[in-house]
Amino acid sequence: MKKKTIPRTGNPPEKTHGKTDMASILARSGITFSEYQLNQLWSYHKLLREHNTRLNLTRIHNFTRMVEKLYVDSILPATLMDLPSPLMDIGTGAGMPGIPLKIAFPEIRVILAESRQNRVEFLETAVKEIGLDGTTVVGRMIHPRFTMPVNAVITRAVEQVAGTLARIEGCLAQNGLAVFMKGPGCADEIKAAADRFSGAFHLLKDIAYIIPHTPHQRRLVVFERKSAPLWQVKEILMTDDRLREIESEQNATFRDLKKLLTAKGIKKGEMALVAGKKIVEETVSDRSAQCVAWISSAEHGPPTTNLPPHMCWYLLSPALFRELDVSGTHAPLLLVKAPALAAWHPEDGFAEGCTVMVPFQDPENVGTVIRSAVAFGVRRVILLAEAAHPYHPKAMRASGGAVLKADLFTGPSINDIAPDLPLVCLSGDGEDIGQFKFPIAFGLLAGIEGTGIPERLRKNAVSIPIHPAVESLNAATAAAIALYEWTKNVQK
Repeated sequence: MKKKTIPRTGNPPEKTHGKTDMASILARSGITFSEYQLNQLWSYHKLLREHNTRLNLTRIHNFTRMVEKLYVDSILPATLMDLPSPLMDIGTGAGMPGIPLKIAFPEIRVILAESRQNRVEFLETAVKEIGLDGTTVVGRMIHPRFTMPVNAVITRAVEQVAGTLARIEGCLAQNGLAVFMKGPGCADEIKAAADRFSGAFHLLKDIAYIIPHTPHQRRLVVFERKSAPLWQVKEILMTDDRLREIESEQNATFRDLKKLLTAKGIKKGEMALVAGKKIVEETVSDRSAQCVAWISSAEHGPPTTNLPPHMCWYLLSPALFRELDVSGTHAPLLLVKAPALAAWHPEDGFAEGCTVMVPFQDPENVGTVIRSAVAFGVRRVILLAEAAHPYHPKAMRASGGAVLKADLFTGPSINDIAPDLPLVCLSGDGEDIGQFKFPIAFGLLAGIEGTGIPERLRKNAVSIPIHPAVESLNAATAAAIALYEWTKNVQK
């Protein structure tokens, strides 16, 4: 298919100025071109003039101002810093700063990104006629899911810095540079961007300068990327064979993951899913040995490149990820080891302090009471036979990650607990807990949801006074109040 060439319309090339005049203006700005480079820039200048009336490529028409404000201004950033390659010029319009930069520094691979189709056609014509090898035109809007790898981006467009940093999330490499050609009054804009993207970018340079022999003030603002884009993390983990891309429900790994949504699957696989952005990040940081895999979809950012070397990354299709995200966190999940729990037997007795005994059948209640136990300094928790699995997704979520911090054991049925153990049972007809003196070592036992404490254990019961309009408290809530009362009692 023949490439479309833009018809030449508009003003003819200038007759009053020539290449010598252009070379003179460049030279007084500290830019020296070879004859070949000068011919390239002159060809570009003529194309710009010829097509400007029809395409509105620039509002600057005076020859000297064109050279200074369009060409010199485009080249100056590369005289103030080293520009990495490939370099993408976002919102390049008629090709600035990308085309003058490419002419001045031909070794840089340049990508000209422009969404307006008539300008895309102009850019393609210019690249071909000027002979800009190593230059690519991308005729589309750059957005966070655009993944063409680049080591730097540059823009002289009017968009706010923060908007561009968000836009290049998918393409700019880790340690890559985001270069902004701004006017002098952009301090607030820079600070807002630095604050918003403090975890992903840091401000590397902020250079004030003037276009030589003009009053025009400029500011070169450079951010360096600290995080890594999806494509780069994939490259790193694929090298170590740690990336698993999963698109099908029939995938064996996905089927195993889905089983972890049930207590039976957790017990059999000795694995569990952790949900919640904060909990996931804390677990990877504090309990990396327990972590097996990071689980996300393309809708999320990639995992950190500091992912422990033993961990894999399961990259699921959005639909498959939603099947696992039963808590609706819309954030990456974590696969962790959930080994079988050690058994506690009544003859083992209780360690000094409080041991929480959990018979709750609702996994959210299980997670909530474990969270309360850890919050009040109780690490030893015994899951009775009736209890839901503590690593069930709902329990894990309700615990806020506390399940991973507690010493968990399995125990007998609540119906097999001997009444002669040092128990403190919670029941509405027990002694007022506010007047109760807790034993040095004891087991705190709330009743099963609905049925409460077995009759034979009620002699050891304490109660939490409540308003008569309410029949009873939620069992996990009652346990939290009892733990609070215990901590007060210990402090006396």
